[in-house]
Amino acid sequence: MELDLKKLKLRSVNEKLQNLDRRKNDRDFVITNPEGNHAICAGLTENINVNIKGHVGYYCGGMNQKAEITIEGNAGTGVAENMMSGKVHVKGNASQSAGATAHGGLLIIDGDASSRCGISMKGIDIIVKGSVGHMSGFMSQSGNLIVCGNAGEALGDSLYETNIYIKGKVKSLGADCVEKKMDKKHIKKLAKFLKDANINNLKAEHFKRYGSARKLYNFKIDNVSSY
Repeated sequence: MELDLKKLKLRSVNEKLQNLDRRKNDRDFVITNPEGNHAICAGLTENINVNIKGHVGYYCGGMNQKAEITIEGNAGTGVAENMMSGKVHVKGNASQSAGATAHGGLLIIDGDASSRCGISMKGIDIIVKGSVGHMSGFMSQSGNLIVCGNAGEALGDSLYETNIYIKGKVKSLGADCVEKKMDKKHIKKLAKFLKDANINNLKAEHFKRYGSARKLYNFKIDNVSSY
């Protein structure tokens, strides 16, 4: 079913996708003329496929559950923000805070992601085929951030248990972020992520893994004067 945002209001399109008629079998939707509108496909809860033909604004696919959303263009701030499950695939570039605070699901970005990609992620898996900007992975708690290009300054600053895999160069590491060993378990897991994202020209063994040194969030009596 085609939903044309030149003919329909954004609210009515979102409401239709959020409140599907279960008596019908409509599970595949195409949104045309998105023209950078904000919050397209926000709050979806059904197992449906949505293909957006063009660029989107802020918070596309925010709070997504179960739906598979493909964006045939670039995405503004906070794509897949607070996503719970499902999949969001950006075929262009993404602005800042992609996948922020998301609890689950998969976010794939074919191009580059700007600053703060994956901040405070709580279980989402993010695959960026290009590079990410500064402060990516900031305060990330769980999940995986995979970057096939380079990373900007302060990567993984103040992170908890998220694994960050980088193929290219890292400009600098944030507080408490350190390089960690890539053992067979991590190589196997990363290889599956790359396969699922149709990345066939890179090998998991060529990535570096970064994680928490676990020094920031443990109270030490010797440092009591600093608190």
